[in-house]
Amino acid sequence: MSITQPKLRFSEFKENWEIFLFEDIYSFRTTNSFSRDKLNYESGLVKNIHYGDIHKGFNSSFKVKDENVPFINSDISLDKISSDNYCQNGDLIIADASEDYADIGKTIEIVDTNNENVLAGLHTFLARPDKKSMAVGFGTFLMKSNLINKQIKLIAQGSKVLSISTGRLGKIKTVIPSINEQRKIADFFYLIDKKINQLTKKKELLIKYNKGITQKIFNQNIKFKDDYNNEFPKWEIVKLHTLCDYKNGGSFENYVCSDGQYNLITLNSIDINGKIKKEHKKVSISDNSLKKGDLIMVLSDVAHGNFLGLTDVIPGDDYVLNQRMAALKPIKEINTYYLKTFINYNQKYFKLMGQGSSQLNLSKGDVINFDVKLPVLQEQDKISNFLYAIDMKINQITIQLEKTIAFKKSLLQQMFV
Repeated sequence: MSITQPKLRFSEFKENWEIFLFEDIYSFRTTNSFSRDKLNYESGLVKNIHYGDIHKGFNSSFKVKDENVPFINSDISLDKISSDNYCQNGDLIIADASEDYADIGKTIEIVDTNNENVLAGLHTFLARPDKKSMAVGFGTFLMKSNLINKQIKLIAQGSKVLSISTGRLGKIKTVIPSINEQRKIADFFYLIDKKINQLTKKKELLIKYNKGITQKIFNQNIKFKDDYNNEFPKWEIVKLHTLCDYKNGGSFENYVCSDGQYNLITLNSIDINGKIKKEHKKVSISDNSLKKGDLIMVLSDVAHGNFLGLTDVIPGDDYVLNQRMAALKPIKEINTYYLKTFINYNQKYFKLMGQGSSQLNLSKGDVINFDVKLPVLQEQDKISNFLYAIDMKINQITIQLEKTIAFKKSLLQQMFV
């Protein structure tokens, strides 16, 4: 039997890791093929893990009581299902199909059934470590290791939908340590996952709070007062063209070059949150139409975010704006953060005004005739400062979350063969 070691491990462990085939550790149990219409979230005696839920967000270290697992409808007979096919702690449930390589073979490990009856369902494999003792909680991280991920991608078959088979999966190579080291690794990564889940939940709650408080502010259910505790004047409703000049982007792709003097902002430069990314193509020509402080209006759907609205302000004078975007150049003293937030809050208006079937597009008229609820500048500033503080808190948590996920990914590469 071959032996090997990872690059990074806990100092108290010295023994070599051992190489096994997957089928030397795990055996497969029968799963069912119940579709979504055979499941419900209200009542039942047996819960069912559907492959779609594995792809969409079940925690990889799976505790039944912590997840929203559907029941099998009570009119479905389960008499022919053997008791041996019900999930047990330590079982792996592996999604056997995916539309892309990133999720093929995505796996959860049952670490606590909560003494409930649970079955593995459509497009899943149920793998049980009954041929070799494995620490509960270790398998889920083993399945995330580079060695196994690479092998699963190699055995995946299909064009539009990728799939794997138990026969092929059983022949992939695994490398595992002693059970005591498995427990230590599992406990360690569990703490990292716990931190990731806490940050994710915190971010979700802040985003929900931000959405709710923004709605109340723009509906004027929450009102700000001036520095002397007086009411601000009544808000005006003005057309966007009274606040900003509109300038369409051009077509600069033919001028892209490595030594260009200008940064080209395209739709691909906008992330899912409407932020301008730091990396840009360089172009050799500018129409001198953009200035620091101008706002960018996205006029076409962005594939990754379905975003129509305003991004950040342009960070400098050395930027060029590509087609399907427009610059809004303030012609009146206005808090641009307030304007950006108000426009993005009204995404529904722009979705309704957008034209097209596969992709929505806004015209100049759609944009410049948009009605803006406009408080006086001092109130704009107070609203902006309040909402900006929430945005910054969300950004801080996002950075923490991204760093923790990257930290985990790095450790998975180093602590597994």
